[in-house]
Amino acid sequence: MRFDFDTFRFAEPDSAGDALAVVATHDGLSWHTLRARTEAWAAAARAAGARPDVPLVIVGHKEAGFLVAMLGCLTLGAPFVPVDRINPAERVRRIIEIVGAPLVYEADNDVFRPGTAATVLKERGVAYIMFTSGSTGDPKGVQIGRESLGLFAGWIRDCLRLDAAPVFMDQMLFSFDFSLFNVAGALGLGGTCVLCPRDLTAQRDAFTAYLARHRVTMWASTPSFVRQQLLNPAFDAATLPALKVFLFGAESLSPALAEALWERFPAARIVNSYGPTEATCSTTWVEIDAALRKDAPNPFPIGRAKPYAELFLDQGELCIAGDHVMRGYLNRPDLNQTRLFLHQGKRAYRSGDLAHIDAAGLVHFRGRADDQIKLHGYRIELAEVDAALASLDGVRAGAAVALRRADGAIVRMIGFVELEGNHAGDATGATALADWKQALGQNLPPYMIPSELVACDRFPTTSTDKVDRRQLERQYLQARLSGTKE
Repeated sequence: MRFDFDTFRFAEPDSAGDALAVVATHDGLSWHTLRARTEAWAAAARAAGARPDVPLVIVGHKEAGFLVAMLGCLTLGAPFVPVDRINPAERVRRIIEIVGAPLVYEADNDVFRPGTAATVLKERGVAYIMFTSGSTGDPKGVQIGRESLGLFAGWIRDCLRLDAAPVFMDQMLFSFDFSLFNVAGALGLGGTCVLCPRDLTAQRDAFTAYLARHRVTMWASTPSFVRQQLLNPAFDAATLPALKVFLFGAESLSPALAEALWERFPAARIVNSYGPTEATCSTTWVEIDAALRKDAPNPFPIGRAKPYAELFLDQGELCIAGDHVMRGYLNRPDLNQTRLFLHQGKRAYRSGDLAHIDAAGLVHFRGRADDQIKLHGYRIELAEVDAALASLDGVRAGAAVALRRADGAIVRMIGFVELEGNHAGDATGATALADWKQALGQNLPPYMIPSELVACDRFPTTSTDKVDRRQLERQYLQARLSGTKE
């Protein structure tokens, strides 16, 4: 049995129905059980008021019930809006308000509760709305059509050359679109999706044993996550003999990391991919073959366009065209006007990513044209973090700065604040910054909270009177090298 992402129905019902479709830490669902639970959930959601083209918010973490609800929404035609429990309550409330979701499903409690006034989307046939960091301080909703999700699942099926019934490791939050690699890949091919909650992945030995027990064959994650696993000597082919394919995205992939991985898994295939949420998870891909491995460009290219995508450059900015491009940001005509356009009759998106396309058609990532970053795979608008920093008591302005390694990968984010009344170096400043992480956590998810906060009397500015983030970074690094503090 499998889930057909073109028709959004279960297909081939007479085949392998007793095999595991979903594995969670406390239970597992066979394909027969997954189908029955999805149908029961859809019936309950319909009775609670769910209907086509009206968004439904799903809140939870890595429960099997979360995945059941996503499939149930797809069968109903109700766009699902995944929100992980990692988000503070205020952010969850704001997302419900923005989408106009009359119904919220709490997957961890298996209950439906009222949301807000119902809103029928102007765009019909939307599969899901994924929220990303917004430059105005508000998260922005990306509307992905059902046709786009079908194209994505078809690419996994037709191009990645995976074994029959693959077993996917799934540790990414469902509110992170990269997680759809595992959902569409495992369920679209009649395999198994092995859910890995955060409390499990934090336990090094237990996590590895869990993957070994369920014979995981496919690994899709950010490079940062696999780098953490390489600290475990048992993360190797001897412990995980079934693990044959690694697929990366959301961050740059360096030759050093690939070689470290091949040292542990000599026979593994490594695939690199790229794509913003606005282009349905990924739009390019390349397998790191012997020639690329020998050339070892740092970082590796992000790949070539998928069969249904077209890529081109406009003054160095990567533009993406095709039926996999989003239907637009929800209720943001201002952004849609600047980021979306038509290209040869297809939807097209200005990514904000700078790139180079070589003679072989491989795309090389060259950074961002704006202040959006990716940290551990999560997209973050620095302006949203700025706004949260500025809301701290005793602070008049905030600025977030991303620190990078030599290969361009972002390792952490530092927060800078200007204190009211020039109190950066005295007790008043220290009092103002007390409990700053807890305060930021009221409005930001943990991955958007800087690892360190630095108080300044005055921010350096550029010639256009914008905060000079590069100068802040230089000042911070100089202070670290000299052993002094601002």
